[in-house]
Amino acid sequence: MTNPKAAGDSRGQLHGLLGRAVHVEPAEVKALALSFAYFFLVLAAYYIIRPVRDEMGIAVGREHLQTLFVAVFFVMLAAVPVFGWVTSNFAKRFVVPIVYGFFILNLIGFWVLLSGGGRTQALASVFFIWASVFNLFVVSLFWIVMSDIYASSQAKRLFGFIAAGGSAGALAGPIITQVFVNVIGPDNLLLVSALLLSAALGIAMLLRRVAPGQGESASAERPVGKGILAGAVRVWRSPYLFRIALWILLGNLVSTFFYLEQSRIVGEVLSDRTERVVLLARLDLAVSIMTILLQIFGTGRMLERFGVGITAATLPAWCAVGLVALAVSPTLTVIVTIMAVERAIAFAFANPAIKVLYTVVEPEEKYKAQNFIDTVVYRGGDAASGWIFNGLGKGFGLTGSVVALTAVPAALGWLYLSSSLGRQFHERTNTNGQDQNP
Repeated sequence: MTNPKAAGDSRGQLHGLLGRAVHVEPAEVKALALSFAYFFLVLAAYYIIRPVRDEMGIAVGREHLQTLFVAVFFVMLAAVPVFGWVTSNFAKRFVVPIVYGFFILNLIGFWVLLSGGGRTQALASVFFIWASVFNLFVVSLFWIVMSDIYASSQAKRLFGFIAAGGSAGALAGPIITQVFVNVIGPDNLLLVSALLLSAALGIAMLLRRVAPGQGESASAERPVGKGILAGAVRVWRSPYLFRIALWILLGNLVSTFFYLEQSRIVGEVLSDRTERVVLLARLDLAVSIMTILLQIFGTGRMLERFGVGITAATLPAWCAVGLVALAVSPTLTVIVTIMAVERAIAFAFANPAIKVLYTVVEPEEKYKAQNFIDTVVYRGGDAASGWIFNGLGKGFGLTGSVVALTAVPAALGWLYLSSSLGRQFHERTNTNGQDQNP
């Protein structure tokens, strides 16, 4: 039998520990810890299979990768209506088990095929596409659950710390892979990923019961809307959601330019493949450390002190500075510095701020419109950005410096959108009876 006093002391100690990093209320401690663990497991599960996916991409061949990226976008277009059908026909509490259960079965199915010696170029292509869809869907659904169970006032305080769980999982996944790959082989890593995703599913089901204000709520027993394409329709008709989608598009446009320039400059400066891998690995490590520290100690305070609009604006503001700096001095030091800070700001400040925006929309918009933006709009932005900048560079012969200057207006428009979304968020929270910083 559980000792109530001991359980209370344990919660008090955990609250004291978490309270040093994040502004969390005693009643939120259990939900916060579960949310952190949930995101940790989701991203660890993905980052375990990511090297397998990348190896499949090598097997397919570089010349076919652009085709696969286009295929990913079209698979997203097909998958979103299926997700819409699920949310329209099943209660909210069943959505995560259905979607995660589907992906768990997929992992087991791929393991069976690969273990049976059926590795072909066709199977490698299918797995590469599937893994890209898997990543976006499981992460998107995680944040949908977060925006559904936390109010906007809670989200501003807690989403940064919760995001740190994902960053920790993204670090743990590669470590798990390196430890086990030589022991069990690369194909069996799929079962490890399936196990972690199953644990994430168990936590997600528990979280809905223990989160403050949730329990056995009537809303969890009802499907969300009726239209399978309602997400796309809502994004088009709602100025608020449309601006979020446009924010994502502009962000991908600028971020893809930096990524392409990084590839070009690193390739020109470092001819040795090992030196390139070492540099990029160090960049990833630096970004991960900066991100986790900022998420734990800075994000919640930033959102509470300055509000959603200013917090989201930190990313386009830095990118505008970065574009000008790159136009003036397109060097390895400049691009590495821009990329390191840009990624840390995106993960620690901008992304949590954008997720907070969804806490004030209707359930159908959380489950359908948010999923549409996180998958189709996000992946479509990636594809369009590559075509645009490759066209400007190869088609019109513009240098990287000139292209950087042409992207500055996009960054300024992106910055304005951040401010506009902050004001709209403020209006919506006031309408809902919550006084929030814009």
